[in-house]
Amino acid sequence: MYAGRTPFLIGFLACVAAVGAALGYFQQYLGLEPCPLCIFQRISVMVVGAIFLVALVHGPAGIGRQVYGALLSVANLAGIGIAARHLWLQYGTHEELSCGGTLDFMLENDPLMKVITDVFKGTGDCGEIVWSLFGISIPGWTLLFLLGLLVLSLGILFGKRS
Repeated sequence: MYAGRTPFLIGFLACVAAVGAALGYFQQYLGLEPCPLCIFQRISVMVVGAIFLVALVHGPAGIGRQVYGALLSVANLAGIGIAARHLWLQYGTHEELSCGGTLDFMLENDPLMKVITDVFKGTGDCGEIVWSLFGISIPGWTLLFLLGLLVLSLGILFGKRS
């Protein structure tokens, strides 16, 4: 199962396509500005993609393959957590979200730990649903995408090593 570098290539190309869709279609074509949590989700997909790329170039076998599978699983779980928090702000909470400003503004004016805390509290933009497909918003699709990559990562971690 999962022989060679193929799963790493598939994962890397999927991440490139996802980030390309976020930047090219959603941001440039549709003109949607990402909220701070959207940016965190993009970063998580980029981190997962970078790990897939390093593993693809390295071409690990044996325990190295399991290490990459574990790293990928942890990175995917972090991204899933961010997307789940974003979905909670969109669908699960009924509290008023404050206007926290853009991520650039927050980074320029606050210490990093405060920025991270404030981003996870959510801003007014984070609770807004600006696009959906089949009733699923962008963070929902990101969560499903990362779940798919988590399955691939777990296959790398626990699959037969050739």
